[in-house]
Amino acid sequence: MIRVGIVGYGNLGKSLGYLVDESDKMELVGYFSRREIKENPKVKSIDDIKNYKDKVDILFLCGSSDHDIEIQGVELVRDFNTVDCFDNHKHIYDYYQKMDKIAKDRKKVSLISTGWDPGLFSLARTLFEAVLPKAKTYTFWGKGISQGHSAAVRSIEGVKDAAQYTIPREDFLESVREGLEPDFTPQKAHLREVFVVIEDGADKEIIERKIKTMPDYFEGYETRVNFISQEDLDKNHKGMPHGGRVIREGENAKDQRARMEFILDLDRNPDFTGAVALAYGKAVYKLYKDKDYGAKTVLDIPISMLIDYDREYLLKHMI
Repeated sequence: MIRVGIVGYGNLGKSLGYLVDESDKMELVGYFSRREIKENPKVKSIDDIKNYKDKVDILFLCGSSDHDIEIQGVELVRDFNTVDCFDNHKHIYDYYQKMDKIAKDRKKVSLISTGWDPGLFSLARTLFEAVLPKAKTYTFWGKGISQGHSAAVRSIEGVKDAAQYTIPREDFLESVREGLEPDFTPQKAHLREVFVVIEDGADKEIIERKIKTMPDYFEGYETRVNFISQEDLDKNHKGMPHGGRVIREGENAKDQRARMEFILDLDRNPDFTGAVALAYGKAVYKLYKDKDYGAKTVLDIPISMLIDYDREYLLKHMI
């Protein structure tokens, strides 16, 4: 049995805990949180986590990318093998360098930035470019609620609650499929719409300005900010659908074109993200047993390590 610890008791942490409980290969040692959660005896104080370094084989980091993972990762990998879903693309390279050095020094394995983007979409972009080197790659997110962006908005002073939707521009998407090769940037291809509940007395203008100018999240995007009641948010914006697609379209051979497309359509984002992290957690455990220490990404792990079947089964049924 792989013994699992989960840092964070938010949406992703709870989804992972459910998936671990459903697995016959893993057991949940506990959640570790800054909050006191009396209704669940498996939630333990984050202050006590190092007491479990010999009781946990894989530690999943389920905090926010904007405040938690970069800080917690470099500390916790000293004592645990870790898996995280760090999704701030601009900071991934630097984060990897820090984690790789510590993990190798401490003889641990750390898988960073798993999930679906980064994660499965990273695999799709790499595979598609290898097959169609002369084409162009386009990544679209949504329509759906981004947990990371919503959390970033909630971190603003005066914000009580928030939900952020990423919305692809349909005209841009169609121009890609028609082979028009538009000049792509994420900012040109998407809208961001935010629904915000503010604290009593908070300044709407200041909050809207902070949202629209937030680096790495909203800056450069057309962003619509809507101030609504908590009742409205709870009724209409508490679901967590999401998804997206990676498209590579362009020249395959002389005067011949090809398009490759990978699509996700998700009812509940954290459940799917947790399932991806769990599959890669199994691979991290195998790498640790093989003494293959250091930081890893989804590009470093053979797909055959994600599944429980042996090589004979894979050759007979998956090839």
